Amino acid sequence: MELFSANSSIPTPLPQEPWVFRVVFGQMTDLIYTEKELVQSLKEYIQAEESKLAAVKSWANKLDVLTRASTSDPEVYLAHPVNAYKLMKRLNTEWSELESLVLQDPSDGFISNMTVHRQYFPDEEDEKGAAKALMRLQDTYKLDSESFSKGKLPGMHHNAILTVDDCYDMGKTAYNEADYYHAVLWMQQALRQMDAGEEHVVSKADVLDYLSYSVYQMGDLPRAIELTRRLVAIDSSHQRAGGNLRYFEKLLSKQLKELNQEVQEPATEEPIQLGTYKRPKDYLPEREIYEGLCRGEGVKMTSERRSRLYCRYHDGNRNPRLLLQPMKEEDEWDSPHIVRYLNALSDSEIEKIKELAKPRLARATVRDPKTGVLTTANYRVSKSAWLEGEEDPVIERVNQRIEDITGLTTQTAELLQIANYGVGGQYEPHFDFSRKDEPDAFKTLGTGNRVATFLNYMSDVEAGGATVFPDFGAAIYPKKGTAVFWYNLFRSGEGDYRTRHAACPVLVGCKWVSNKWIHERGQEFRRPCGLTEVD
Repeated sequence: MELFSANSSIPTPLPQEPWVFRVVFGQMTDLIYTEKELVQSLKEYIQAEESKLAAVKSWANKLDVLTRASTSDPEVYLAHPVNAYKLMKRLNTEWSELESLVLQDPSDGFISNMTVHRQYFPDEEDEKGAAKALMRLQDTYKLDSESFSKGKLPGMHHNAILTVDDCYDMGKTAYNEADYYHAVLWMQQALRQMDAGEEHVVSKADVLDYLSYSVYQMGDLPRAIELTRRLVAIDSSHQRAGGNLRYFEKLLSKQLKELNQEVQEPATEEPIQLGTYKRPKDYLPEREIYEGLCRGEGVKMTSERRSRLYCRYHDGNRNPRLLLQPMKEEDEWDSPHIVRYLNALSDSEIEKIKELAKPRLARATVRDPKTGVLTTANYRVSKSAWLEGEEDPVIERVNQRIEDITGLTTQTAELLQIANYGVGGQYEPHFDFSRKDEPDAFKTLGTGNRVATFLNYMSDVEAGGATVFPDFGAAIYPKKGTAVFWYNLFRSGEGDYRTRHAACPVLVGCKWVSNKWIHERGQEFRRPCGLTEVD
């Protein structure tokens, strides 16, 4: 017996690479104003159409009075020479004017405006990426579909709801990528809102069709049977439901016989909740630890460790530029040593950096470990730009400040990288330094490995967006104007594998950061080498 998927005209979808949301927060704010302009253009079009219709109605009313008078007694009417003249004039001139009025198309201005802006519109890939971003947030922060549907998110004071049709489209996006786990969650939410009486365009049969097949793919035959029976009850002539139901029942009967169990009627259907099914494992071994830290779970900040953390004034070993105004330095972690600097960037500097970066923001890249070439990756979802010191005094000043604070030269460092994380923006666990199995990662730069990372936070984030270290259970939260610093390499030059870290998905808000990766070359007398893997 052949089993049919919910997409009748295409075969069961094969796994694909996850979609990436390419439009980030900085550009989305521009889209908000673009949409506002289009709404105004739409209103003007409606007003023009209403004015045109009012003019046509006026013509119709006037001509209706005239034709009633002329047709009551045509001979008497035409006996008056003025009426005869006006009839000729109307048919020769005025009806032509009316024809021109009717042929006028007030939509030209609106269509023209749409055409101008369409080039900046998100495309299908962006829409799918946005859907995948919501699913990513759903997984990381353990939010059920109903919370998303009702817009109940941490830190939000106003709600944005998802309709039945929105939930259906979310489920269909997941289904088309063979992501049956999320397809089930969102189709179930669409069905729940339908059953609650919410208005919808999509049919309940379509929702049940996708849901029943996805549940089957998750290995839940009893529930798949129950849902398919419900589909048959709604649409007995459905092209797939009957065949699928027989297939499911036969398969369940076979499985029960193999287990020496009797065939039982499926239990009454209960709503599928977050946790009903286990999320499939993926390529990231520390997924659970990473996502737990993003939620604030598993942070290993004990009272004993906290007692070893201090705050101090830091003058960069009596650096002249820091003597009169030393930096405020706070320990974030003891080993490996991670520190945070307060007031590392001023608001005006942040705005200038963002101003310079926005026009250049492009999909963030990572360095291919085998070739050393920059390329995009689905585990890094953000947009970035690179700024040189010579471009603006602010960038030069920031680079100099990093050098003063760390005591390391920035002459061999990479350019200042600006990153913008929008909806669901993240960077999954990764190393900043090159490992032994990827010796050519920074070969083209000729400046050695990344010895240290200086990370500036250029925005506060309402929810999510923490920097987490799965190996030792640390979570560092963004705070506008501050910066964190750590060494990626021991003094021996060996990589400190404990520094594997991640940027958690942004749940609510927008995250701006700037990275300065400092390389080995030029640090020989600033951070002398050691013989052991001890910092």
